[in-house]
Amino acid sequence: MEICLYLQDKLRYDAGDSSYAFLPGWEPRLAEVGAVKALGEKKELTLTALVLGVLLAVVFGAANAYLGLRVGLTVSASVPAAVISMGVLRFVLRRDSILENNMVQTIGSAGESLAAGAIFTLPALYLWAEERPAEFAVPELLSVTLIALAGGTLGVLLMVPLRRPLIVTDKTLTYPEGLACADVLRAGEAGAKHAKNVFVGLGVAAAVKFVTGWLKCIPETFVWPVKVVRGAVGFDVSPALLGVGYIVGPKVSSFLFGGAMLGWMVLIPIIVATVPEAGAMWNDGNVKAVWSDAISAPQATLMKVIVEGIMDGGLPWNLIGIGAAIAAVLSLLRVPVMPVAIGMYLPVGLSVTMFAGGLLRWAVSRLHGEGASKVEDAGTLFSAGLVAGEGLCGIILALLALV
Repeated sequence: MEICLYLQDKLRYDAGDSSYAFLPGWEPRLAEVGAVKALGEKKELTLTALVLGVLLAVVFGAANAYLGLRVGLTVSASVPAAVISMGVLRFVLRRDSILENNMVQTIGSAGESLAAGAIFTLPALYLWAEERPAEFAVPELLSVTLIALAGGTLGVLLMVPLRRPLIVTDKTLTYPEGLACADVLRAGEAGAKHAKNVFVGLGVAAAVKFVTGWLKCIPETFVWPVKVVRGAVGFDVSPALLGVGYIVGPKVSSFLFGGAMLGWMVLIPIIVATVPEAGAMWNDGNVKAVWSDAISAPQATLMKVIVEGIMDGGLPWNLIGIGAAIAAVLSLLRVPVMPVAIGMYLPVGLSVTMFAGGLLRWAVSRLHGEGASKVEDAGTLFSAGLVAGEGLCGIILALLALV
């Protein structure tokens, strides 16, 4: 939300509205924004922008809901939405209002934000209903809709008073994603032509998902148990995960992979070896069962466990203490804790595929040298298409399975 507000203010400032003040060095550059001569001459909130924005919100919201339920994280839809909106409005509908383009990407990227808030919490209600049917009922669609609506409304209302301190006053926040969206919208024709990268990625991912998920010609997951440490290694055939790894880059993807190795190859074997009950439950069959759970909703499961522990007074404080100690050591080493923690509770196969995507981006940057930025940008848009394509195809296949 703050990125969208920043971008809106930045475009207005570039267009000559002096009531918006920004970071030093971001003075008005009217020569670069020749399409916007005066705010009053350009429409912003139009029916076309509203309809197209809602469609993009549905697409990227659904794709990120699928991705988040599978791997516990989502990717931003702001830049892909900006690229697609530019392509549709400028080349298909022949409209050239940069403010209208910005409105489309603002609405379109909101779907991803709302989906993230819902999938990280609401699935816990369904898990409780399955485990404790006498105490919890399966949430109705109306209830889920109202909860999501209340959460989205609350987020917007909280962002309104934070707009000035976070966007105007605070000079330390650079909003790189907002600037990237602004560059796409200012690029005009060049930005619109890049929209094909998103659609190509979408088609490729949908085709792969259809082959692995519907035709089942290729397994979706390859797993090899490692009896020495009573763990497992393998990878997932997932264009979306490969795209996520490319988007987050080699650094973050390596932290995810490192967390997976730490959790599955070190911590779990130690727990299995020292706790008899855990050793009895943990065998090769269970390892494969864990890996084959495609939609595990890891964030919601974690939320469920924490809430149950707080309410029932049964939190495993010894394990929480170990986790806190590991986090402290990582912080001292200046290693981001969150990606390592996410890697620890995700199956290794997910992290391996994301790590491969990160390595691919690293290879691109090394091979292309000074021209790597343009290739990386094209790859990022293609990767966003991979995420959207697999997510949408996965949802369609799930609906077909219910028919």
